[in-house]
Amino acid sequence: MYRTVNDFLTDWKYESASTLKIFKSLSDESLDKKVHDDVRSLGFLAWHITHTLREMMLLTGLDVKVKDQEDYTGESVKEICEAYEQGAKSLAEEVSKNWSDADLEKEDDMYGQKWKRGTTLQILIRHEAHHRAEMFPLMRLAGLKPVGVYGPTKEEWVAFGREPMK
Repeated sequence: MYRTVNDFLTDWKYESASTLKIFKSLSDESLDKKVHDDVRSLGFLAWHITHTLREMMLLTGLDVKVKDQEDYTGESVKEICEAYEQGAKSLAEEVSKNWSDADLEKEDDMYGQKWKRGTTLQILIRHEAHHRAEMFPLMRLAGLKPVGVYGPTKEEWVAFGREPMK
């Protein structure tokens, strides 16, 4: 749980930049590819991450400026990146402008539970990390090279001249 707005904003700067870095490494052709009926597409996952910025934060009273559209409808990588970038910036601005450290202790009704706002911000970041991780094998299956977020990917490791880990 975040206890200070500044701690969240510091993490958010890195995490949102990481998400955008991954989105920018997608191709328009990869967005609709389905590897299995029970597996979400890259376009769905990217749009879900983007949409959640608005949807989740509305439950806390913040109005994050991002296209209010729940489902992926064929947007291009450029359009997804622009929407996400706008939403990520708006989220940081809304938190900075409207919440103090004390506000992070306030509780909101979140999906039938009571969450402190500091917890909501933590879950938002973990939600993004979870779905970014889902994207990596799909990217490889689509012939794309995932980019490192918390360390180098296998492809980046090899590009550094290192033997891939087994």
